[in-house]
Amino acid sequence: MKINLHRLLVDIEKYAEFGKNECGGITRPSFSSADHQVREMFIKELEEMGLTVTIDGAANIWAKLKGNGKKNGSLVIGSHLDSVPNGGKYDGSLGVLMAKEIVKTIIENKVNLDHDLEIVSFTAEESNDFNLSTFGSRSFVGKLTADQLKESRDSTGALLNGELKKVGGGLNQFPAMKDMQAEKKAFIELHIEQGKRLESADISMAVIHSVVGTYRSFIKVIGEPNHSGTTMMVNRIDALTAAAEMILEVERYCREKGNVVGTVGKIAVTPNAANIIPGEVEFVLEIRAEKEETIELAVNSIQEVWAEIAKKRGVQLHKEVILDQKPVVLDQELAAILENTARQMNEPYLTLPSMAVHDAAHMASITRSVMVFVKSIAGKSHCPEEYSEPADIEKAGNLILHGIFNLDRALPETKDQLQVNNK
Repeated sequence: MKINLHRLLVDIEKYAEFGKNECGGITRPSFSSADHQVREMFIKELEEMGLTVTIDGAANIWAKLKGNGKKNGSLVIGSHLDSVPNGGKYDGSLGVLMAKEIVKTIIENKVNLDHDLEIVSFTAEESNDFNLSTFGSRSFVGKLTADQLKESRDSTGALLNGELKKVGGGLNQFPAMKDMQAEKKAFIELHIEQGKRLESADISMAVIHSVVGTYRSFIKVIGEPNHSGTTMMVNRIDALTAAAEMILEVERYCREKGNVVGTVGKIAVTPNAANIIPGEVEFVLEIRAEKEETIELAVNSIQEVWAEIAKKRGVQLHKEVILDQKPVVLDQELAAILENTARQMNEPYLTLPSMAVHDAAHMASITRSVMVFVKSIAGKSHCPEEYSEPADIEKAGNLILHGIFNLDRALPETKDQLQVNNK
C-alpha cells in the first residue's frame, strides 16, 4: 500500500496559492486573510472525507477517522498550515497535507485500525504578530493558559481572543483542551529537514529522536559615544568593535566544538550615525544543542571570553536571559517502530536530532511523540526556494503510513511499554 504521490503534489500546489506573493513565496501568518481561506478549504475537505472535525480553544483543527473500537484513544499525525513571511510551500504544510493523504489512502483501501486516527493542523506554529510561536501546540498541552493570554494583542491592538473567535476558537474553550489530551496516545509529525544533513548523506529521510534546547540572552554593550573625527583611535571606547569581537567569539567557539550552533541574528547600534563612535550595542545571542550541559558549557565559555574582551576594551557588559528552553527527548520506542518500519521497507534512513523546535516537542509533554524529516534540497527553508524532491516525499509518507499500521498493532490499551521488535 502506498500514498498517492500525484494527488499529494497537486494538494501542495493548491495550498501554495493562498498567501502567494509577488516574490514567489508564501506569506500566510495565522489569523491573516489567507490563513482564514486555507482553514475554510481544509475543513471543508476534511468533512468531505467523512471525518469528524473539531476546532479547539486555540483554533487547532482536529479531524478524526474512527477505528474499530478495539483500542481506546487516537493516533495523531499533522503539523501546521501557517507560514513565515515570504516562506516556502513545504514547511508545515507538507506535514498536514501528508496526514490528509495518509488518511485518504487508508479510507480508500478500507483499512480498519484498532485506534482512531486523527489529523491535526496546529495554529500559529511560526512567529507571528502576537509573538507567540508554536502557539497552538503550547496552548493545547497547557504551557499557555487563558489567563496568560487574555490581554495578548497584536501590533494593531487586536486581542488574540477576538482573532481566535473568528476561526472557531476562544479562550473560554481552553479548559476543554485539557479533557482532549488523554485520548492522544501518539503523535507523529512529518517536516522538511531545513538543513543539509540528509542531502549530504544522500538519504531521503530521518527518524528524529530529540529536539535541541534553545538558549537566548539579550546583551547590551556600553561604550562611549564620541566624535568620529576628533577622537583618536587610542582614545576610543567603541561599543560596536567590542560587540563585533564578542560575536566572532560565538562563531569561533561553535565551529571549534561542532556539537553546538550559535547565532547573533539581531543587533541594534546607538546612535547609529556615520560620524559618531557607537556608544551602545544591543544584540541577542542564541545557542542550540542536543544536550543541556553542552548549552551550559557553551554559554559559560563564551561569556568568560566576553568578560576579557570587555575589560580589554573598557566597555560595560549587561545580559538578560530571555529564553532557556531545555532539550526534549522524543519517544524512543516510537522512533524504534519507525526505524523498524524503514528496515521492513528496505529504505535507508538516518536518526537525527531536530535543530529547530516543532510542535512535536510540545506534544511530547502529554503523549508519545516523534518526528520524521524529509530531505531539503540545499538545506533551504523559510524562503521561496524551499524544496523537497517528490521521490523523497513519497518515501517519508509511506514510512509514516506503514509506521501507523505497526504502531496500531504495538500500542497497548494502557501506557505500558510498547511491544517493539528490534530485529
